[in-house]
Amino acid sequence: MSNQHNQEKLSSARFSEATDAFVEEFTASIQFDKRMYRQDIQGSVAHAKMLHKVGILDKQELQDIIDGLEKVQSDIEAGKMNWSIKQEDIHMNIEAKLTDLIGITGKKLHTGRSRNDQVATDIRLYLRDEIDAILPEMTRLQQGILLLAEKEADTIMPGFTHLQTAQPVTFGHHMMAWFEMIKRDVERLEDCRKRVNTMPLGSAALAGTTYPIQREYTAELLQFDRISENSLDGVSDRDFAIEFTAFAATFLMHLSRFSEELVLWSSAQFNFIDLPDRFCTGSSIMPQKKNPDVPELVRGKTGRVYGHLMSLLTLMKSQPLAYNKDNQEDKEPLFDAIDTVRGSLRAFADMVPAIIVNREATYAAAKQGFSTATDLADYLVNKGLPFRDAHEVVGLAVAHGIQTGQDLSEMPLETLQAFHSSITDDVFEVLTLEGSVAARDHLGGTAPKQVKAAIKRAKDRL
Repeated sequence: MSNQHNQEKLSSARFSEATDAFVEEFTASIQFDKRMYRQDIQGSVAHAKMLHKVGILDKQELQDIIDGLEKVQSDIEAGKMNWSIKQEDIHMNIEAKLTDLIGITGKKLHTGRSRNDQVATDIRLYLRDEIDAILPEMTRLQQGILLLAEKEADTIMPGFTHLQTAQPVTFGHHMMAWFEMIKRDVERLEDCRKRVNTMPLGSAALAGTTYPIQREYTAELLQFDRISENSLDGVSDRDFAIEFTAFAATFLMHLSRFSEELVLWSSAQFNFIDLPDRFCTGSSIMPQKKNPDVPELVRGKTGRVYGHLMSLLTLMKSQPLAYNKDNQEDKEPLFDAIDTVRGSLRAFADMVPAIIVNREATYAAAKQGFSTATDLADYLVNKGLPFRDAHEVVGLAVAHGIQTGQDLSEMPLETLQAFHSSITDDVFEVLTLEGSVAARDHLGGTAPKQVKAAIKRAKDRL
């Protein structure tokens, strides 16, 4: 019996000729779906307990199946499992091994279910486990951002629009912008998990089953929050995989933007930050180089996740109900999106709190480009000028500064008064970088006081 199970498909009785060797390999999924072995065994144990509860398996049969599945898992984790393409996928490989170990009782395990609802359940269990592993890492990244933001809450740097100097901000405020993005990503992932945690097991092939199953009991054993309410949808739904990959694409988009700034800021031209050596590499011919490979690679990996999202959307685009072989193609994009998120997330969570900020360079950069020009316009408005008139006055002052090589804060009072008579010596309080950032003292503003308050709120939430 052992050799027969190792050599033949468990579902081959219908066919009069053997599957073509190429087709057998082409249609097999064991090469990639074997990573779900824990979830497949977890689902099978729960299903067996339910079958015992409704009287389909006796006590000894249940124990034999549980013992056998535990032995299969032990062999897999010890590297002793002989994966067979002839058995096509993780489900049939495990079932064949179980039957090989415990005999005919192993064949009873599949009563009341199909590979269609089995795989749909396995993927949800697997993705749920991965989400539960990703969320703490996202919290670790958020904590790293908060640590850096708190350290640099008073550090002044230029804020940019169009990558041109706009207004001075604090480095801590800039970091808190990234915190807000990651916070939304966490919310998306938590929301996604709610829909992942729906159990399709019991849908069988597509129409449900004639056996007296108790889906509520199985769902309780597997800790599902809810049960799918339509068997056709239960076996064919992959919205949850698309939703996770949409989260992944958005999250990687955020990390890509973050990466771009880290690459720019670590360059000699910006010199805003220093990335730890362990996150960089050198050049094969240029000994002076320190390449920011980690953020560059994360930036590059974003494209593959975008591709996975489009792949899954296209995969499901024209499928009729219910299950189709097309759905075998859902796993590789989903698995790679998971791996890419986890790797990129770990890299950033390790790297961000170790970033060293060159405060002198960020301050010097903020003094360039007339970053307090808006403050001068606001000052004139407070003196009674309409904003558009104030805007024109400041534009003339900036033009003069460009010609003379002077920042607004460096111009003598007499020079500034030549542009408008309402300017007095109190103007220099708003033309300093410190005065500019401190003036944005409101919820969401860049004032160090507000940045520290935002950090405290964030810590309280975490």
